[in-house]
Amino acid sequence: MMAGEDKFKQFDYHLRSLSSSARDSNFVTDPASDPSLLNSVKSLCDLCRSEKSEDLIARVYPHLNRIFQRCLSSISQSQTSNGLLLLAILQFFLDFGDVVLHDADPNLRTFFKSCLSCEFADPVVAEATLDFLNANKKKFSSSFPTLLPQFFPLLLKLIAWNGEKLEKAFRRVFPGLISQGSFLPLFPSIIDLPILVVALEKVEKSSGSLVGSSIASIQKSSAPEMLLALMDEAYTGSTIGDGGADSESEDSSTMAVADPFFLELLKDENDGLAERHWASPAVAAAIQSAVSTSMSDRLKQALRMTPRLLDMYTAIAIREVNDSLICALVPLLMARYSNLFPEKLFLYEVQKRILELMLAGFNRSPSFIALLKKPIVDRLGEAYDSPSKTELALQLCWAIGEHGGGGEAHKDAARELFESLELLLYENLSSSRVRLRESALGSDSAKSRKSSQSRLLCFVVTAIAKLATYHRELLPRARVSLTKVARSRISDARVWKRARDYLGLMNEPAICLSILGPCESPSKGIQKLGTVNWSEGGTKMISHLPFYLLGAQEGPPHDFSLMDVLPGS
Repeated sequence: MMAGEDKFKQFDYHLRSLSSSARDSNFVTDPASDPSLLNSVKSLCDLCRSEKSEDLIARVYPHLNRIFQRCLSSISQSQTSNGLLLLAILQFFLDFGDVVLHDADPNLRTFFKSCLSCEFADPVVAEATLDFLNANKKKFSSSFPTLLPQFFPLLLKLIAWNGEKLEKAFRRVFPGLISQGSFLPLFPSIIDLPILVVALEKVEKSSGSLVGSSIASIQKSSAPEMLLALMDEAYTGSTIGDGGADSESEDSSTMAVADPFFLELLKDENDGLAERHWASPAVAAAIQSAVSTSMSDRLKQALRMTPRLLDMYTAIAIREVNDSLICALVPLLMARYSNLFPEKLFLYEVQKRILELMLAGFNRSPSFIALLKKPIVDRLGEAYDSPSKTELALQLCWAIGEHGGGGEAHKDAARELFESLELLLYENLSSSRVRLRESALGSDSAKSRKSSQSRLLCFVVTAIAKLATYHRELLPRARVSLTKVARSRISDARVWKRARDYLGLMNEPAICLSILGPCESPSKGIQKLGTVNWSEGGTKMISHLPFYLLGAQEGPPHDFSLMDVLPGS
């Protein structure tokens, strides 16, 4: 009885405190300035939760609703953080909204737009926000499924600024960021996390602390300067980045923050997939400055976190996302492969994951290769623009050959892809004479280029042979192409020897199909005659294996064991 009386005394005390704060003129403009208010809100939530009394909940609700609205209206003038208080009130709305018939969706959206956009850089508020989202994960997925996908750019700013200490909590929230509408724009936002850090640090350097000020307002304040600069460019011919003798340096100017690329990076809400202007002088200058000087600890953490977040994105994409979105993602993967933050280890880790995701998409649905013929052909045409584009073209060649140019139903696309491979092959053969002479002079760069060219040519030759094996009508053209390579002793020996070997295989169709024939989709359950599904090797008799595999064995066929061909691990 005494315990019950104590509880109700506590309830009355905290309710009076709440009512006083809601009425007191001292706190009307800034309720969060009352240090006892947060404790009262949390205590009342706990009491309502433990007592399960609708009467108590109904008495508390009007005061909390009033304080919530007053907090929001006073954020721009507030000298104290409102985040923790608003999160505590939001928790009450989520827990007891059904009892008081309150829809928390508008309150949640207003919190993200008005409060978190100003306080994401506050480590206490950032941690409390992630804890709040994790505690209510099921509620968000069932009742507010579009909320987190809408505000994923803001949450990425939160983790970019606060770093690895909040990564574990953010990773638990991360799956909730992905929806039909956010899947595609989320990918460039993840891989641009280091550049987001550069942009945020640039805003902090030019405009002061990020805590308590909305970046959106900073962007708006720089818009008139941007307009004047554009007018100056139109009438005088000077560019935005020129600056006269009296102008400030670019690092201290707000002009770079108004660059379209940075405006896209610094947004709070998902407004779809937008083009990111990598050619912008301001972006190039900012990235070059970040790379050439000592990197901040925050940037180093972003470089480490990005591959791990990309791993989560890839796992969800392969497991849960439909084919149409994966197909739409592949051109974006190809476009961004060579447009990344230029840090060596970061490039290696992210590019490796981009290729894995792209090839997983092709493996899941080989028809993507035919559907995306145009962007694939474009990338093959850029094979020698840079080492990263060479590697991308090499992987695309492998995918084209491995999956038969999209499959048997896409003969026209396969023919066009074959022609692109032919063109790439002939261009390389004509240039290999020059490369060979350069490498003979001992230049390291020339030797590196020759090695890269030879590697690509090996993949092109293999892709041509595989395509012709799958689409028999291409065999005559493939023989002509491979014969030219085999007779060309000016290229790397590995290339012309491989072409010669493939020509020999083509004289034995069944063997050629077994070696070069593309793997069939497991879902179709179809297998070409003459091929072996090695995953079923344990159930096969020796007679099912092509004879050439047993060429090195001795004795009659019935003496052979499968272990002679497929040794155990």
